[in-house]
Amino acid sequence: MKVALFNVNTSFCGECSLALRRFVGGMDGVESIDVEQGKIAVKFDESIVDEDRITTITKDSIIKLGYRIDE
Repeated sequence: MKVALFNVNTSFCGECSLALRRFVGGMDGVESIDVEQGKIAVKFDESIVDEDRITTITKDSIIKLGYRIDE
């Protein structure tokens, strides 16, 4: 298992956190997604899904929900 980490400019509201968990967490190969106080950790099996795909989809989802990613 591998973990992709993302920092967001603010904490997610409850509904946005749930939406992100449903969308990203529902992908094949994703073991879990933790959203806490501006930090997002996506645990995934890199033999099923590659890190670039996880990164792209997670960042796109965060932006669509109206948040900014701190690089």
